[in-house]
Amino acid sequence: MTGQNRDNAIFDYMPAGYLPGEIPPVRGHRRARGGYQPNVDRGSLWQGTTAQLAGLYPFAAAAGAQVRGVPLGRHLHTAEPIGLDPAQWLKDGLVTNTGIWVQMQPGVGKSTLLKRLGMGLVGFGFMMVVPGDLKNEYTPLVNAMGGQVFEVGRGLHCVNPLDLGPMRDAITAATGSTKDQLLETARTRRLDLLEGLLVIGGSKRLDPTWRLYLARAVDLVDDARETYGLDHTIPDILNVMTQGPQALRDVIVADNDFDYRRETRDFRNTLRLMVEGPIRGLFDRPSSFEISRDSPALSLGLKAIERDSSDVVAAAMLCAQAWCSAVIDSQQAVGTRRNIYVPRDEMWRALRSGSGLVDLMDRGTRMDRNDGVVTAYSTHSMTDLDALPTEQDRAKAKGLAARNGIKVYGGMDHAELSRVNEISPLTNRERSLLASWQAPPTWVPGQAHPGRGKYIIKSGARLGLPVAVTLTRSEQVLYDTDQAFADIERSDVIAHLRRGRVA
Repeated sequence: MTGQNRDNAIFDYMPAGYLPGEIPPVRGHRRARGGYQPNVDRGSLWQGTTAQLAGLYPFAAAAGAQVRGVPLGRHLHTAEPIGLDPAQWLKDGLVTNTGIWVQMQPGVGKSTLLKRLGMGLVGFGFMMVVPGDLKNEYTPLVNAMGGQVFEVGRGLHCVNPLDLGPMRDAITAATGSTKDQLLETARTRRLDLLEGLLVIGGSKRLDPTWRLYLARAVDLVDDARETYGLDHTIPDILNVMTQGPQALRDVIVADNDFDYRRETRDFRNTLRLMVEGPIRGLFDRPSSFEISRDSPALSLGLKAIERDSSDVVAAAMLCAQAWCSAVIDSQQAVGTRRNIYVPRDEMWRALRSGSGLVDLMDRGTRMDRNDGVVTAYSTHSMTDLDALPTEQDRAKAKGLAARNGIKVYGGMDHAELSRVNEISPLTNRERSLLASWQAPPTWVPGQAHPGRGKYIIKSGARLGLPVAVTLTRSEQVLYDTDQAFADIERSDVIAHLRRGRVA
């Protein structure tokens, strides 16, 4: 068939009045052979990354965060997947340390973010260690991951904060300089803990004389117990102080027993409160449990004492932190290096109990990078820092917040945003977005909170990444922190009100 005959054959099947190049309407022509369609399917919506759809839709710019590590959520503006991985960001040179500072109003997803990150990091081989869970809100997640949860309280488990834990085997097997290094690490941890407990108990910041006195007491106990074990308890330290051997009297410069007891009375009584005071039996005995070296997650629950006085809670949190630090040291010492994820919730309740406690936390966090630890600090307000005892403590705490390589912010009011801007500059657009997430727009019940599950990830002077997190059904159950109100239902009352049956 020639070209002219082929064109004529095509026109035989076209409707009358057809013109070459004519664009038919959406539904087609409503006539014979017009291709009319009474219903047009709108099709399906598909999303993909810029790498997958670059040829189909060449995006001008991406959000800029690769999905490496824990998939956190989607970019609010481009729907691009966003990953949060402090360890990988450190290797890529994006941050200088692995600390995370998380701050937002209550109820908008602070704990959810920490748990999503923890579950993801554990999936990549990390061990999650929760040092003192005051509300036991991590218990369902740790149990679901096959971890270990130990409830500390009266009639429950007790923890020896001076316990070496798994490090005991490493010290026993080590020789030479390696053994000396492990022993010095354990000694430093014990001295820091005991100094913190003395400060919480009412002592002033220890001067050089009392620091040397405490160090010699610890060394004397170590020497006495070297033949039958490496672990000792707070009563062991107290007993050697009460006996007052010559090595301790030389530090105090006491010539007789009476002078020694008078000079050390307040010091010893402060430490004795750990043995005979409100937390008696919790941290003054050998640990009542053993942890598994291969456990994916570990949590010390303190809910049983959460309503006690602030000093009791602070001492318990400090002891739990010291014990978890020993676990972290043990993981690094047993020969198989393992990265650790540590979510620190409500940490200010411990730091505000005495001057100088922030120094203990500050010293520990400076080694996170070398120890392979990712620490996430969380708070609701920068005013928590203002509750610390001295101006020096407040300044150091702000430095601790500013030094974290990654900041994650959620909904906050304008006053709080001004405080945040002092340690982490925000653009006007970012401040407006965070302020818009702080409260529901109306009083109509059932409306979703505008800021729930929405965050801005900041690092240095870079523009923040606005992220929206969507939870799976399993996560909604595991991360629920409103279980205390699970049985409250007002729908029937509201229905009666609308029908006018309730006055």
